[in-house]
Amino acid sequence: MASPDVSLRPVHPSDLPVFFRHTNDPESNRMAAFTAEDPADRARFDAHWERILASPGIVSRTVLADGDVVGHAAVYGEPDEREVTYFIDRSHWGRGIATAALRGLLAEVPERPLHARTAADNTGSVRVLEKCGFEIVGKDRSFANARGTEIDELVLRLDG
Repeated sequence: MASPDVSLRPVHPSDLPVFFRHTNDPESNRMAAFTAEDPADRARFDAHWERILASPGIVSRTVLADGDVVGHAAVYGEPDEREVTYFIDRSHWGRGIATAALRGLLAEVPERPLHARTAADNTGSVRVLEKCGFEIVGKDRSFANARGTEIDELVLRLDG
């Protein structure tokens, strides 16, 4: 299968129903681990995205693969604690989309350092982050809503 053409653009209101559908996939949530308490709560989802889109400090982008909405990526947080996050629809995993999307986001947001956190057993996400230059700088243990328990988490940082 050929690598898809991956691009980023600002989030449009019409993207939100697609994001909602993506974040309601049980396997995606289990892998992401650190999800909303109730991913099926549409009112909470809409309020969350309303805050994101209204915040000038958050850079949020829709991820497109061959022109189709397949996820989102963002940078958020206070200076020196800025963090990246991304979510790609499970039907598109393993095609290099998350790596391409994160590289695009990093090119758009040149400030450093940037941080990331991922479930320690989410090897796909660890690979994406390391391919983009992030290095593991610590470990933590946090409650994962999608798993209903505390799990091991990796803390990563991208310098310079």
